[in-house]
Amino acid sequence: MNESCLITIAVWPLRRFKNSNHLGYLFCFFAAAILLLACAVNANAEEPALSQKMADFAMQKWPNGPLEPKAPGSVWNYELGTLLNGFDAIWYGTADGVYYKYIKQSIDQLVEPDGSIPTYKLEAYSLDNILLGKQLLLLYGVTRDVKYYKAASQLRKQLTSHPRTASGGYWHKQIYPDQMWLDGLYMAEPFYAEYASSFKEPEDFADIAKQFVLIEQHTRDPKTGLLVHGWDESKKQDWADKKSGRSPSFWARGIGWYMMALVDTLPYFPQNDPGRSSLLAILNRTAESVVRYQDANSGLWYQVLDKGGEKGNYFESSAACMFTYALAKGVRLGYLPNRYATNATRAYQGIQKHFVHAQADGSLELTSTVKGIGLGGNPYRDGSYSYYISSPMVSNDPKGIGAFILAGAEMDMAPYAQLGHGSTVLVDAWFNSQQRTNAAGQTEYFHYKWNDFSNDGFSLFGHIFESYGVKTGTLSSAPTVENLKNAQFYVIVSPDIPVKNPHPNYVQPGDAEQVTKWVRDGGFLIIMENDSANADLDHLNLLSDKFRMHFNAVLSHHVIGSQYEMGRIAVSGGGTLFHKSHTLYMKDTSTLSLSGPAVALLQDKNDILMATVKYGNGQVFAVVDPWLYNEYTDGRKLPPEYDNYAGGRELVNWLLQQQSHSTH
Repeated sequence: MNESCLITIAVWPLRRFKNSNHLGYLFCFFAAAILLLACAVNANAEEPALSQKMADFAMQKWPNGPLEPKAPGSVWNYELGTLLNGFDAIWYGTADGVYYKYIKQSIDQLVEPDGSIPTYKLEAYSLDNILLGKQLLLLYGVTRDVKYYKAASQLRKQLTSHPRTASGGYWHKQIYPDQMWLDGLYMAEPFYAEYASSFKEPEDFADIAKQFVLIEQHTRDPKTGLLVHGWDESKKQDWADKKSGRSPSFWARGIGWYMMALVDTLPYFPQNDPGRSSLLAILNRTAESVVRYQDANSGLWYQVLDKGGEKGNYFESSAACMFTYALAKGVRLGYLPNRYATNATRAYQGIQKHFVHAQADGSLELTSTVKGIGLGGNPYRDGSYSYYISSPMVSNDPKGIGAFILAGAEMDMAPYAQLGHGSTVLVDAWFNSQQRTNAAGQTEYFHYKWNDFSNDGFSLFGHIFESYGVKTGTLSSAPTVENLKNAQFYVIVSPDIPVKNPHPNYVQPGDAEQVTKWVRDGGFLIIMENDSANADLDHLNLLSDKFRMHFNAVLSHHVIGSQYEMGRIAVSGGGTLFHKSHTLYMKDTSTLSLSGPAVALLQDKNDILMATVKYGNGQVFAVVDPWLYNEYTDGRKLPPEYDNYAGGRELVNWLLQQQSHSTH
């Protein structure tokens, strides 16, 4: 039995191990013979990533979610927010519904049915209280339960009335007048940006950019390029330089908070917003300075960044995790040059070597996280070097664990995160242009859309593309060669019929000609059809027939109620598309008829379900069901034997390989 198996069994007394066909439960701490047998049986099982193991450990350590007993002001806090941000990443990286349930359980203990938050106090005007709003937006998106929107709106209202410095920067807290701290950017701005994006408040992006620009202007040291922890615009604090208002030290985690804020805010900025370029420039300047102070031997960073050789300084774990996360995510999303992937890899290796330890009692330990850091207050924190290096360190701190899970989830994607760089996938919002009213009373597109987190949405499918470095976008007009010219992939999904949309935009002969020309010139068309009771086949066939792929108006894989086995599709693996075995689920599908050069990729019971064809310089992939929408990928509904998400990962990998072959 190998060492990794021993450690896994010792640490995880109840952990779900996945292979491609089933989920099994391993009960550990048996006699040595049974341990050997368990390892032998699961020798080929996929070892859970360390990020998952840390998330599982966190659920064992804090089984009820909140980190402290219910008490006024003690549970609605940024530490829980940081931890749950990690759970967001691990849920989207694994599609294991247990992580979503933990997020929801944690928040539901704090939010009343009417959307009120008893332990949140607006009058404290603390930016720390905004961070958990990210979870409210996620839960509203998934459930459409208005209570989460009402709760999130309270936090948004705080930002409207939150006190500001004379130049317009948010005070860190009411008790710290005229002060901006680096940590405050992570607490507020990603939520602020997501809220603005979700509820159509584009004017807010100027204010969001202003917060980043303002604090960088007043905290960046021109000699090192590093940012000091805080800035007092009034220059009244004893820790503040009397000319600049800056605090004296470069605190590693403070810069880590700031870098994470940048990479978590940028995805919501419109491409044409002038503030976006400012944030990208700040991120690149900050990354360049931070990696300059990365320790050459360990890959880590010191608590006070520029004083690595001085007495008492030490490597600090949460900062290393935050830098790893920000660098890796920045590379994956194309915000940072690819060279920073090497820095992230070295850092993650150092984190595992120096800070992560398996204990004899089956627990994990993440060591060397500084507990809490601030400026001013009582007792007074003067921001000096001696203050930062004398602040207490702890193990298994929730914000440290949250940062570690975020870093681990990014590094899990790192081996393939650049395969799709330079590619864009557009999802259609013209032939399927269904709209609904959100909790703010606004009309929005939904149903097979990247930003739809509900059962009907494609948010997980979009995440798969983004995990490979592919940019996602939406085309809400009729496709033409011109408006497809910057896209490498175009996805048409389940075109509308009148029962779904009173005014459907049917595929017209002119549309088919435009898309066909785009494919011939090198585009990759992805058609995801449905059955005739739920989608238009006749008009779509005007397009698909050009590629010798015809969707048949029959009902296949009809599922009654929760008899999921009626939609079960066994994939043996070893094929052109699916190299691994899978148990996929498709409900109420059409079928395909092929002719000419079109080739079947997946069949079930003599029905062709997936096919492809080369066409000019491009290619087309067709499937008879939108089988990758959230309801059947996010782990919340289907029995665990079904692994549409894993199948979707293989599909995207195959698509990228095909595109690469066609362009080289």
